[in-house]
Amino acid sequence: MANADVVVIGGGLHGCSAALHLARAGASVIVLEKDHVARHASGVNAGGVRRLGRDFAEVPLSAASLELWHRIEELVDDDCGFEAVGQVKVAEDDAALATMRARSERLRAMGFDHEEIIGRDELREWLPSVAPHCVGGVACRRDGAALPFRTTMAFKRKAQSLGVEFHEGTRAHSVERRDGVWRVQSSDGVFAGASLVNAAGAWAGEIARQMGEPVPMEATALMLMITAPAAPFVKPVVGVQGRPLSFKQYANGTIMIGGGQRGRADLETNRTYLDYRRLALNAQTAADLFPRMAHADIVRAWAGIEGMMPDGIPVISASGTQDRAWHAFGFSAHGFQLGPIVGSMVADLVTHGTTALPVAPFSIGRFASRA
Repeated sequence: MANADVVVIGGGLHGCSAALHLARAGASVIVLEKDHVARHASGVNAGGVRRLGRDFAEVPLSAASLELWHRIEELVDDDCGFEAVGQVKVAEDDAALATMRARSERLRAMGFDHEEIIGRDELREWLPSVAPHCVGGVACRRDGAALPFRTTMAFKRKAQSLGVEFHEGTRAHSVERRDGVWRVQSSDGVFAGASLVNAAGAWAGEIARQMGEPVPMEATALMLMITAPAAPFVKPVVGVQGRPLSFKQYANGTIMIGGGQRGRADLETNRTYLDYRRLALNAQTAADLFPRMAHADIVRAWAGIEGMMPDGIPVISASGTQDRAWHAFGFSAHGFQLGPIVGSMVADLVTHGTTALPVAPFSIGRFASRA
């Protein structure tokens, strides 16, 4: 039986980040991953590093995480492909722009001024190829994008350098706390630790259920497309008010189109199934914003398995039913940017029982009445 101070279930970005920050705090850590690190959503998402458009409860976390992103090489010895190219959300009409202004005012009342309203002319300074009907938007100048697989692997490597043990191809079947020790029965034997972190992504619901706190999480397949290379025409990451879109052109000219359109996920087989009708809607949105995209060639499409919560925000909390257990899952298609700070928060919760950032909205207890 392998032992550590903390056993982390899940080798996605949040599990790797928690392991790294726990190791930095002096804990011995074992990470169990049923497939390989970055196999699912953490390795194949759109890579957006954004504060733009966050749920208001997430804004303080997102702001703190962005500061870590701007020093990411200091944390993991790799720049993770992060580029602060900015993010812009486009308003296609005056009503959309009014919605953006109201949100920006609410953020300012909270003490945050990162969402900057831009008019028609400034929008075209950001996006010279944007369609004529677009009237303005909102920009976050220090936001940007990174490379998801590279990022997650960088967190893994840095954690390993600090002594974290990764057991890949090791599926956690059951968890039990006995005599003050967590025992995780896995496909590769029993792993024990004084503390347990459930960061199992779309599979985390089963671990939570075994701990006596089931949650209404839905597994889904978030779809992305990539085009053949085109001449450079857009630098920031682009979204649009009222329609799902994450649009980015890479240095090699290829264009990524994503933004939340969902296929179907099968947790038992690890398979995802694309919904080509929804992919077509995503492509049409891109063409509506950038008419030059109407004849772009789609090279491939894929999907990563993600856990979606009914209120659209994650669970980041201590267990409400068990001692020395914590959760970090259900990031609902926007967890990538939060990865660095969530790991730090989990480490604080495990080692000190508290964290400086507001964590109450993310309590697993908010679902207790449903259970």
